Parts: sequence; structure tokens; C-alpha cells
Amino acid sequence: MDLGLKDRVYVVTGATRGLGNAAARQLVADGAKVVITGRDDERVAEAVAELGPNAAGLAVENADPEAPARLIEAAREHFGGFDGILISVGGPPAGFVADNTDEQWRTAFESVFLGAVRLARAAAAELGAGGVIGFVLSGSVHEPIPGLTISNGLRPGLAGFAKSLADELGPGGIRVVGLLPARIDTDRVRELDALSADPAVTRAANEARIPLRRYGTPDEFGRVAAFLLSPAASYLTGLMVPVDGGMRHGF
Repeated sequence: MDLGLKDRVYVVTGATRGLGNAAARQLVADGAKVVITGRDDERVAEAVAELGPNAAGLAVENADPEAPARLIEAAREHFGGFDGILISVGGPPAGFVADNTDEQWRTAFESVFLGAVRLARAAAAELGAGGVIGFVLSGSVHEPIPGLTISNGLRPGLAGFAKSLADELGPGGIRVVGLLPARIDTDRVRELDALSADPAVTRAANEARIPLRRYGTPDEFGRVAAFLLSPAASYLTGLMVPVDGGMRHGF
């Protein structure tokens, strides 16, 4: 199936590793061009080298108020256009209610929530009909995840913002979509499993709750992301797509 991604230009944040990187890899594999971000110059350079000539990168923080304008400018400067953005951000610190400090909440709000809002607003102002704004969120949008209190507080609010944005931008032909990963086998998920007394037992228990009985692969997530960002998904907007192997049992 031709997704119509050839020569389309996307910004993908948080794409030096994990889910953002998986999405960027699939976009490039399907013919798109990407500008990726990460926090570390060296890591960005390594990721760009791995992605090849259809990738460029900037070391910026999602929380930086100047990041949105810089990224859109980079897309146009390097590849002559800007067709969409996938806003992915590293997960906030783990912890229960009593564990997380005010400073951790503030830092996470700036990066996970307000940074994403700024990026989406800037993209909305620059995109035309056929443009798309994607958010990498979490299964915690529907159901809190024990030990991830900050994420549980911020992700559902960002999903609500995405739904509002979809309603507002729809008349102009701009789509807004969200992805809700659960146990995808990334460094982040392995780090979370490692917080338990026995990571192997924790993983086995999580797999037992998933109808497909395994963690997803980054490539599986990347393919869903590429489809949702592509013209092939032109009549999909305002939806949150679980990429979870059936882990969420509700409709």
C-alpha cells in the first residue's frame, strides 16, 4: 500500500531513540523527509546519520519556547516544506503521589504538556489543508498506570487538548491524531520494569495481561505512526489509537 509519504516533510520530536525514533525510521523508509530533535547534540547527529540523507536534526528541548519556530524553519530550509509534526516527549519521572516533588511536576508540565501545546499551536499556524499534528501519548489517557503519577496527571489533559484542536482545525483540512502506546519494548519501558524487585517477573506479569502475550516492538509502533501521519489516513482525525496488543480491554 502506498501511503503517499514520498517527499512529504515532517518534524518528529524526541526522535533520537524510542518511539519517536521508530516513527522517524518508518517515515523515512516510506519516502518522507524528517527533521528530528533530541536533547543531546551527539545523539541527534548519530540518529541523523542512521536515518540517512532524508533526515536533519536539531538538539532542542520541547520545553524551549523558541523550539517550534526553529523546527519549522529547519524543515523548510533543509527540505523545502512542512507537512506535519509528531510530538513525542520522554516520559516524566516515575513515582507515586508522595514521591514526586513540585519541581518534578513543574519540569514535566513544561516539557510534556506546555511544550507540546506550543509545538502544536505553531504547527497549526503554519500548516495548510492536508497537514497533520500527531501526539505520542500513553495508555494512561484511559487508565492510570501505577507508579507513573505525573504521566497519569498530564497525558489525559493533553489528549483533551488534542481533541479540541481537532475540532478547531478540521474545517481547514488539518488533522490531529494521538497514539496511545502501552508496553512497547523500548529503553523507557525496560527502565520502568527495572524499578521492580524482579524485572523478569514484572515483564511476564505485564505480558500475561496483554491478549497478544508479548510486548510490542518499536517497528510495530512506527508503522502505525507513519500510517496516521500519511495522506492514506486522510479521513481520520480527533482519534486516539491504542498501540497496545489489546491491553486496554474497554472499547
